[in-house]
Amino acid sequence: MRTADLIVVGGGLAGLMAASVAASHGQKVTVLTYGAGSLPQASGAIDFFDSLAPDAAIKKLPAEHPYSKIGFKNINAAAKFLVDIAAQANLPYTGKLSAQIPMVTAVGTLKFSALAPESMNASRLADKEKIFVVGVEGLKDFYSQMLTENLKHYFPDKTFEFKKIDLKFLGGRDITCMDAAQLLTDNEQPLANELKALNATAEDAVIIPPILGVLGNFSRDIVKTQLRAEIIETTCLPPSPPGIRLQRAFIVHLQKAGVKFFENSKVVRGVVSGKKVTGVVVESAVREKIFPAKKVILATGGFYNGGLTMREFDHPKEPIFDLPVYFPQGEENWSNANLFSDEPQGFATTGILTNDKLNPVDAAGNVLYDNLHVVGANLGGCDKIFERSAGGIAIASAYAAAMA
Repeated sequence: MRTADLIVVGGGLAGLMAASVAASHGQKVTVLTYGAGSLPQASGAIDFFDSLAPDAAIKKLPAEHPYSKIGFKNINAAAKFLVDIAAQANLPYTGKLSAQIPMVTAVGTLKFSALAPESMNASRLADKEKIFVVGVEGLKDFYSQMLTENLKHYFPDKTFEFKKIDLKFLGGRDITCMDAAQLLTDNEQPLANELKALNATAEDAVIIPPILGVLGNFSRDIVKTQLRAEIIETTCLPPSPPGIRLQRAFIVHLQKAGVKFFENSKVVRGVVSGKKVTGVVVESAVREKIFPAKKVILATGGFYNGGLTMREFDHPKEPIFDLPVYFPQGEENWSNANLFSDEPQGFATTGILTNDKLNPVDAAGNVLYDNLHVVGANLGGCDKIFERSAGGIAIASAYAAAMA
């Protein structure tokens, strides 16, 4: 088999980002995936840090934090690169690292992110005269009446109107947002007709579940041209149409760039020679197969995705290259006494430590493989959930590793 310039192991946000950056610079890239990746579970927004000004907070982080190793130049470039990739698929994103954009959740709270799909940008709600909240008959896990009541707490001076519509999908069977988005792709007129019946004006906003198709903003554009009011999609429980739109935007870009995809490919170990990785081994029903590469990016995720395992307490493992995994020693440091306290959790900081080029290092800081780079949820040293930095670290580390 021909040696790839780069093999990316993992097809989540970090893996697709790394492959896209490398391919855009002329590298011959192979992506090995096992599973659907992380994006179908994601909101579609990219959280960089839980701060009103993420860029300022990131610049103050300690040297051992992944962001500090990545560098702000790469963080900023990664944000721009993602926005450009999405725009190519008619999936406009809005935002900047110096501020946060509000989005409406499926239960009527506000979630803030630095980068958000334009269809979910709720920053203009405060300027609207009337807010329509639209539910869909038979739609599971979207509680439009609860959403309406909760959203009133944020905008007590606004007039709200709740409306439930029947799109007559699947003969009355309960459906998910993903079902509805797929059914509305290239069939947007039933929704447009129901929304036009609201008689909303240009001074109003219409909040709907995220059902405007699965291909960029094409479905939204069709509906939007028939209404005067602003249409705002909410977040939803997985599978998430906005997350899948972003996934498909990456995949279309990668296919056009000639990137090779091998799905359902479980990488079981690396092939190494001294401090060089020369390839990876993929499990097969018949025999194992070696994929040779000049460089490898490990984007297999953390505990939740199987990129890290721990069969014995205090002994986490990275299963492909057997890399050393940082772990807070002692049960008392594993989690807080109050699991839902407003503090980082020790177990969430578990991961692989790297140098500034994202090469894995041992406890003494020695580089183990100088052409292997670790990205995304595999990285240790911070609680990405507490910081709300997982998306930002994923795309920024992927960008830095692809450019290294």
